[in-house]
Amino acid sequence: MPSLNAALVRGAVTSPFKRAGRPGAALPADRAVLPAAPIAAGPLAAYRRICGFTEPDALPLTYPHVLGFPLAMRLMTARRFPLPVVGLVHTWIEITRHRTPHPTDRPELTVYAEGLAPHRRGTEVTMVTEARLAGELVWASRSGYLSRHATRPGPGPADTSPGPAPTRTAAPPELPALAQWRLPGDLGRRYGAASGDRNPIHLYPLTARLFGFPRAIAHGMWTVARCLAETPDPHEVHGVRADFRAPVLLPGTVTYAADATGFQLRSTGRLHLTGRILHAPGPAAARDGRS
Repeated sequence: MPSLNAALVRGAVTSPFKRAGRPGAALPADRAVLPAAPIAAGPLAAYRRICGFTEPDALPLTYPHVLGFPLAMRLMTARRFPLPVVGLVHTWIEITRHRTPHPTDRPELTVYAEGLAPHRRGTEVTMVTEARLAGELVWASRSGYLSRHATRPGPGPADTSPGPAPTRTAAPPELPALAQWRLPGDLGRRYGAASGDRNPIHLYPLTARLFGFPRAIAHGMWTVARCLAETPDPHEVHGVRADFRAPVLLPGTVTYAADATGFQLRSTGRLHLTGRILHAPGPAAARDGRS
């Protein structure tokens, strides 16, 4: 597995030499591939504990993204990648599970950049991660990462939120509140130890302030995984779309809300995360080709 720490260091070195929003910028066609290999039991067990997953025979829906993230970072910190990785904001993720991977599987992982798109706050890149077993695609994700910069005809209204934040659209209706979670100040360090993602914005107040945050913030992928772990029938979930709307400061208290179709994570006066769950089709729908 490529070193995520090495990629973070390389990103810090290469980012000052890149200019987001450069006209004619193009993505390299490179693909990063991790050959089929067993899934390490120790890190997976630690990931289950920190996220709350309890199903022992199925790989958590979000875990292949964790396995593939070092590959994504290797691509995004390469010299030819047009966006500086420092300051990139994870804005959304879509995951599709074509069939349930198991902890004993040996997946082959492929990661590549799918496209650049203009965004009202800058430029967004879509990164794709795919997991295959014996050549069969069993899992895939698409993630949006925003590089914020001035856009034409000019910058939008000033954003007074603490630190970088993704685009805010009209808030959806509130879902029923089901639980309140008290998040400790060391959550970012604990999740970083389990996932390998030790981005400084998640670790300590001092390192987070260097990037514009008043305190450390929770990993966005932890918030998605923690919400999915609460799904009553996780084996029935074959996909999810999650949008990151505002950072979760640590320590803090958040409200988990959900219904049969999706979930939210919110705090007083702020919506942090929205998610839409895609359920596996029933037998009749599957026979008819419906989803």
